Order: sequence, then structure tokens, then C-alpha cells
Amino acid sequence: MASDPQLVEQLNVAFREFVPHNKALGLTVVDVDGLKLTLALPWNDRLIGDPESGVLHGGAITTLLDACCGASVYVRLQDPQPIATLDLRVDFLGRAPTRREVRATAECHHVTSSVAFVRGVAFIDDPAKPFAIATATFALSTQGRAVTLDQVLKGSELA
Repeated sequence: MASDPQLVEQLNVAFREFVPHNKALGLTVVDVDGLKLTLALPWNDRLIGDPESGVLHGGAITTLLDACCGASVYVRLQDPQPIATLDLRVDFLGRAPTRREVRATAECHHVTSSVAFVRGVAFIDDPAKPFAIATATFALSTQGRAVTLDQVLKGSELA
């Protein structure tokens, strides 16, 4: 299934306008394939965790995975609603890359009335060869305001 360019752009607007941390890191949605979502974290020297090796900081990779997993919940839900990360486990299978864009893909595989369950991976060229994997749960209908994609497109401000 081909990615829907309009949905990708809507999600990117939401990422830039409503999640300042995602904007600061330069995270972008690059693909939505059914319920599977892919985000990119561009290389940035400010994100180096080990100056000697040039390896990206694990916190930047963890943030990428958290954002990707959360966005996959948003894509899965029929009605927009506030969500919050309940639990996020990230296992690093190897070192993060140096001087390369990192991608993450995630899919929300189960939703109950109050919790969504997600799996994700961080990789360089091939999602079948991840250097980090994530398992996450998200609380649904948390305190906060739900933002619809229509509101994002119309430039509605958060109250």
C-alpha cells in the first residue's frame, strides 16, 4: 500500500506545531503504510552522546522511538484523543550509528478501552535489521485536549 502524502503532511504539521521537542530534534514522518508509521531523525552533531566515537545519544533514539510509537497510536485510533506514554522499553541491540539519519517504524498492534500497545524498531537502512527495539503502552483519553487533523490543517491553536 502506498503512503498517503496528505496524511504524512498532516502528521508532520502536528509534529511541528504541537510537540516542540519533536520539532527541536527535527523528527519527520516519512511514511504511513496502513497502520505502520515511519519517522526520520536527521543526523545532528548536537545529538552525539559519545564525543570519542560520535555515536548518537541513546536519549535521542529513545525519543524517536517514543514519538514513532505514539504517532502509530494516533494513526490507529478512529477518534482523536489525548494519549500519554505509560511504559516504554527500549533495548539496544548494538551501537547507534554515526553520521547517518536514523529511522524508526512502529505499529500499534492492540487497543483496549484505556490502553494501546505498540512495537517499534530503530534502524539505518533496513527495518529488518534494527539496532534498537521498543515495546510501549500508551494511556488513552488522558487529561488534555485532543487535536484533530482538521484543526491542524486549519492552524487551530491549543488552549
